[in-house]
Amino acid sequence: MDAESQLLTLLWAGAARCHVVISDEGGLMASLALAGLVGGFTHCAGMCGPFVLTQVTTRMESLPADQMREWHRLAGAALVPYHLGRATTYVLLGGFGAALAGVLGGFGGLRWLSAALLALAAVLFVGYALPRLKVALPGGSRVEAWWSAHVGRVAGPLFRAPTGWRGYALGVLLGFIPCGLLYGAVAAAASSGSALAGALAMLVFAAGTVPSLIAVGVAGHLAAARFRQVMTWVAPALMVLNAGVLAFLAATLVV
Repeated sequence: MDAESQLLTLLWAGAARCHVVISDEGGLMASLALAGLVGGFTHCAGMCGPFVLTQVTTRMESLPADQMREWHRLAGAALVPYHLGRATTYVLLGGFGAALAGVLGGFGGLRWLSAALLALAAVLFVGYALPRLKVALPGGSRVEAWWSAHVGRVAGPLFRAPTGWRGYALGVLLGFIPCGLLYGAVAAAASSGSALAGALAMLVFAAGTVPSLIAVGVAGHLAAARFRQVMTWVAPALMVLNAGVLAFLAATLVV
């Protein structure tokens, strides 16, 4: 068998394995896709919107006015390297968390650990939907302080030319921004106990957050905020429903 045939065989086997994982974890994947989409318009657009607008503005200023075309504006607003970088961080967090949960679950029972992680994700999603409950992970403030002191300092210079590998590196770094929504997604992804399943679950979550940030880049923060106001009324119900799905998945593991 030549090298090309071997590569095709490996790719086919990998795709088949991914299909099995997606089929087995369909409920988890759908839940995180919804969380990413809803959270994107109600949370990510506000929290990460300034980062997106800064990058878009810098990219547009680097292009001479006489060469500016509509597709340049749209391509600049898409920020593909940046979103690929964020997705990389999310995938690594999901894969690592799920692999660690799989190892720990081998000692005390993966089903119970998975149920606990799903329950934690449900609680965090409810806390996100209902801020008055003030649900947060212990030590969250220390994580935020660490990020501001270390990661933020490294990411700053990358904003000067956020294209190509710099845009990708910026996405990787900003993917570590402390965020209750992200914590909940990682906890849910880790409940799978499989590195591949956790990585795919977080890839779906990352994809769900992209439309809102592209909308901010294209329409501007104020225009996107109008849709965000509408979603503010709908999001809590959807996130509570999402939490209910995760709680149901947790219950099925222990009943």
